[in-house]
Amino acid sequence: MAVEVVYRSSRDLERLFMDKAEADRHDKMLELAELLAEVLQKAVPSLTEQQVEEAGIYMAKNRDVFAKAFKSQPDALSELLSAPVEVAQPAAAVEVAEAVEPVTPAKPAKAPKAAK
Repeated sequence: MAVEVVYRSSRDLERLFMDKAEADRHDKMLELAELLAEVLQKAVPSLTEQQVEEAGIYMAKNRDVFAKAFKSQPDALSELLSAPVEVAQPAAAVEVAEAVEPVTPAKPAKAPKAAK
């Protein structure tokens, strides 16, 4: 019987990762999205909770592009304008979608070491 090590995101318990670094990146992205959502909700109270969550996740996923834009390179945002629109799914829909789709490993599992 083979043993497989998987990592679970501490902020998204339904999501499994084959690589600890990938799980950590996902957690950090979700943490940033949560903070962005709080800031957006405070700045624009008329936004719904779902809109704020989707905007926060979108900005967190594209943080490098936004960082360039905020560092005196506003043209960096043209990358997002020309890219296909990725519709953010609410958290409940993401869990259902991931439950249906099998988890694909980020990299193949290591072969067990031979006994000496």
